[in-house]
Amino acid sequence: MSDTPSSTPAPGARRQRLAVLISGRGSNMQVLAKACEREAWPAELVGVISNRPAAAGLAWAAARGLPTFALDHGAHPSREAFDAVLAETLDALRPDWVLLAGYMRILTPGFVARFAGRMINIHPSLLPAFPGLHTHRRALEAGTVWAGCTVHEVTAELDHGPLLGQAAVPTRPDDDEDRLAARVLRAEHRLYPELIGRLLRGGLVREQAADGRVHYAVRDGRPRGFVLDPQD
Repeated sequence: MSDTPSSTPAPGARRQRLAVLISGRGSNMQVLAKACEREAWPAELVGVISNRPAAAGLAWAAARGLPTFALDHGAHPSREAFDAVLAETLDALRPDWVLLAGYMRILTPGFVARFAGRMINIHPSLLPAFPGLHTHRRALEAGTVWAGCTVHEVTAELDHGPLLGQAAVPTRPDDDEDRLAARVLRAEHRLYPELIGRLLRGGLVREQAADGRVHYAVRDGRPRGFVLDPQD
């Protein structure tokens, strides 16, 4: 996941601001935070926000000195009301990128529009297959040969935004939902920081065509995904 020396930002260049949304333990948030520090991304993590005040990921982030924000979605009368508070919290952080890392809430169209083009999610399937919940169970029930994960831009249509990259995970004859989920999570922990690091350094570039369609173009010559070793 290391980057070439030519991708190192110039001294004094503005560091991009990252905000991460979580709902639970935030394992993908943790690998993003560690990669940002270890690989000297041209960025800083300016806030970790959870819709569940008891989320374990908040405690991990706070112990690491990261700003944390606990917003209880149950304390608001509607999804729109909660998303308005969430948007205000994010606006105060002035993020260049909003990264969803196990954030288990469907976002309202108004919220998505507010942060359009700068909000990224990781989903535990090879989209467009199996959007939504229970992805591993559905993949096994369908008899798929491959499972995996996808990093994509968030749009108003659930789990259907432009793809940054994917990792394929072969299924096994003895798989159950938990075993497959554990292997896909290992792939997530590699794929998400790899792609975000490249995005921040210009190795992946968001481009929009005249007809409005968006895609992420490769500028560093590297593949946008991998296949997890079957023995991993």
